Amino acid sequence: MSANENAPPFPPSAPAGGGYEAQGGAPWPVEVRLFRDKAEVEIEFDNGRTFTYPAEFLRVESPSAEVQGHGPGQKKIVAGRRHVRIEDIEPVGNYAIRIRFDDRHDTGIYSWSYLYELGMTRKEKWDAYLAALLYNGLSRDP
Repeated sequence: MSANENAPPFPPSAPAGGGYEAQGGAPWPVEVRLFRDKAEVEIEFDNGRTFTYPAEFLRVESPSAEVQGHGPGQKKIVAGRRHVRIEDIEPVGNYAIRIRFDDRHDTGIYSWSYLYELGMTRKEKWDAYLAALLYNGLSRDP
């Protein structure tokens, strides 16, 4: 697997002896592409599914404690990130990536299973995010 624009290489497949994401036939990434000019990441999985993730979406759905909180019901609404960009992507072991955003956020560890879930539920999560912004009088703009 590779990422374009001189990003670091990613593991080509699940570890031979299994691994965090390889358990139970979970989809495994075969290619990660960073499109800095469009502020998007595209991930192709070994089951044929390919998902495109806008930087803003990844930022507001970061798995970090800063966004998700430390327990159920603690998720925070991250406003003002319409123009956020991705500066870098780096592998974390064989099971995840860390994304460094230009707003200095870099504490989220995006597991392959979490990224797959985000791809499958993107519309629902995005609609819920927009509704939460509206309900709370917040904006996507800084």
